Amino acid sequence: MKIVIVNYGAGNIQSIKFAIQRLGYEAVLSDDPEEIKNADKVIFPGVGEASSAMKKLKNSGLDMLIPKLKQPVLGICLGMQLMCNYTEEGDTKGLGIFDVNVVRFNHGVKVPQIGWNQIEGLDSPLFEGVTQNEYIYLVHSFYAPITKDTIATSTYGLQYTTALHKDNFYGTQFHPEKSSLTGERILRNFLEI
Repeated sequence: MKIVIVNYGAGNIQSIKFAIQRLGYEAVLSDDPEEIKNADKVIFPGVGEASSAMKKLKNSGLDMLIPKLKQPVLGICLGMQLMCNYTEEGDTKGLGIFDVNVVRFNHGVKVPQIGWNQIEGLDSPLFEGVTQNEYIYLVHSFYAPITKDTIATSTYGLQYTTALHKDNFYGTQFHPEKSSLTGERILRNFLEI
C-alpha cells in the first residue's frame, strides 16, 4: 500500500510518519501531484496559520488537486479546516470539500484549546473499536460547527465537530498521531478503509 503524506510546508509530518511506521506501514512525504494522485491513501496534515498554508497549497497547485482525489484522504487539524468552505483564520477560502465554515472559539473559553478532550457521537468506520468518551489530543483556536458531515464531536464551551466524513474524505480536528492508543487505532482504521 502506498501512503503519501502531503508535504506542503505546513504540517506536523514527521510525527505522522513515525505513527504510521509504528503501525507497520511506510509513508512517503511528497508535494508531487503525480505521486499524490497514485497513492492508495493520502494524509493531508496541517499545523500553523490557515491563510499562509492555503497560499502554499495554491503555489504548488495542490489546492486544485486535493478536492479531485478519489482515494481515501485524511485531513488532520489545520488540514481538516482547510478542507472546509472557509475559515475565519486569516479570512481564508478553503477547498470546499466539507460544506461548513470554521470559526473562532469565543465562548469565554481559553484559546487555544490545548490538551486532552473526550470524543463522542462516533459514527464512522474510522472509529471502529473506539469507545465513546475516549480522550484525544487537540491544539486549536478555531473549530467547525456541527454539520451533516460530522462523525464525532467534543465539548469546549460548546459542542463542536472533531471529525468529518464525506465520500472519500475524512478529517480530524484532533491529532491522531499524538492521541496515544486511541489515535493509533483511528489511524489504523483509516489505513484499512
